[in-house]
Amino acid sequence: MIISVDPAAARPPYEQVKVQIEESIRRGDLAQGTRLPTVRQLAGDLGLAVNTVARAYKELEADRLVETRGRNGTFVLASRSQVDDEETRAAATVFARAARRAGLSVAEAAQILHQAW
Repeated sequence: MIISVDPAAARPPYEQVKVQIEESIRRGDLAQGTRLPTVRQLAGDLGLAVNTVARAYKELEADRLVETRGRNGTFVLASRSQVDDEETRAAATVFARAARRAGLSVAEAAQILHQAW
């Protein structure tokens, strides 16, 4: 796993770390069950404060992408397909509700989805 932090970037360092790990999970580069580096190790490798990396890991955990198992470490919790499925399901639910409010039939909603595809 290769992570880099740009100190001159507008995005804070913890967020840069979080986004790069999240993208690695979504691409499938980090499979379910993969152990992430310890907070201290990654902080040292990146030249960041331990709390910076800890915040990134905590946010990934809040998003249910990783799980911290105490002294055993932090592990990737979701596979790429699970993450994508959850996101797609949530978007489909929002779309279905909007289509119902607009009075569209399933066929009409499917047509809109097909056009967007």
